[in-house]
Amino acid sequence: MFELSPVLERDSILVGCFPLCQLRLMNDAQFPWFVLIPQRNGVTEIYQLVETDRQQLMAESCLLSETLHDAFSADKLNVAALGNQVPQLHLHHIVRYTTDLCWPESMWGKFPAVAYTEENLAKILQKVKSLLSDDLVSLGDGADLYY
Repeated sequence: MFELSPVLERDSILVGCFPLCQLRLMNDAQFPWFVLIPQRNGVTEIYQLVETDRQQLMAESCLLSETLHDAFSADKLNVAALGNQVPQLHLHHIVRYTTDLCWPESMWGKFPAVAYTEENLAKILQKVKSLLSDDLVSLGDGADLYY
């Protein structure tokens, strides 16, 4: 059974699941910021995935990237797999704007996270779920929205 890092579980909200990855929204309203987490235990690097999983990860990442870029009218999309603080393999997809707090610098560790309000959380989840409804194999049921 797949085990999600407690840090990722604490800091993010389940949006739904693709065939390989959980799609989660980071609970920081300063940036539309999503993570893809391959549902494979013990994997910390992309090369550790079997070839079919690597291909599926790239397909899911490209689909998410295009969707986020278009849906949020991004100036730039930052996609990264860092893992310095949370070793479980996860790919960040962060929508960036030339007007955001950190532009053009990295946003990592610059400002404390600002949690979504219930209203804004519901709006962003509805928007992303509706755009990806044909691609998500299961939608998050909302059980972990309020923690």
